[in-house]
Amino acid sequence: MKRKRGNAEIETLAHAKSPKPNKNNAESAKTHLTNLGLGINTAISKMDTRLLADYVAQRTKRFGDDLSVVELEDLYIPEIAILDTKEWDQDRLAANLPDFLIYCAQQNQKSTDLSQAPAKPGSPHTLVLTSAALRAADLSRVLRKFQTKEATVAKLFAKHIKLKNAMSFVKKRRRINIGVGTPTRIIDLLEERALNLESLERVIIDTSFMDRKNRSIFDMKETQRPLLQLLNMDELKSRYATAESPLKLVFY
Repeated sequence: MKRKRGNAEIETLAHAKSPKPNKNNAESAKTHLTNLGLGINTAISKMDTRLLADYVAQRTKRFGDDLSVVELEDLYIPEIAILDTKEWDQDRLAANLPDFLIYCAQQNQKSTDLSQAPAKPGSPHTLVLTSAALRAADLSRVLRKFQTKEATVAKLFAKHIKLKNAMSFVKKRRRINIGVGTPTRIIDLLEERALNLESLERVIIDTSFMDRKNRSIFDMKETQRPLLQLLNMDELKSRYATAESPLKLVFY
């Protein structure tokens, strides 16, 4: 009999538990679907929009001990905001991200060409959010195939790049088509009004990537909380269900 989807299934996928987990070895039990050789959690690619929304809600509760029920609910991501990409069958590795972006763009007939940048400086059509500066640098490199003389793939992270330098780059340099960075630095640039989201069409969340300690962007409070803060900003949240200028969250 087919098992009803719910919290148990979310935990099976998100934590990747084995069919018969050893109660005395929780760490080994939760890596059943994690490909340690590739450094990715393959469970993410198998989730539909409802499972992904529930996955985010569970991670929100995990680090929300200091929040009220109302505050937690305000941080939840609605299912309608999420683009369903479970049909995309490649491994969600850094090298495959360009093809994944092409796939995502094809789901929206009104999508801007990935190699084109909006006319306004500092106004990307795509943001890629990841957990660390080194990972952001890796993703920036593979996305350079979409960079042209008229469109810049911008590195937006804190390590080795001071905020004032990042602000100057975003405001004064060429137009940006894709921005790649960490949630905290993106928030800083938004608060300083260096970055503009009016042309944003999609936010790619680098969810499958696991660091050396087998943690994803949702498994660390220092990355998960800023990420949810960013995704719940009015500039983004107000557009999740609009037909005029729809914005999609995409879990990679």
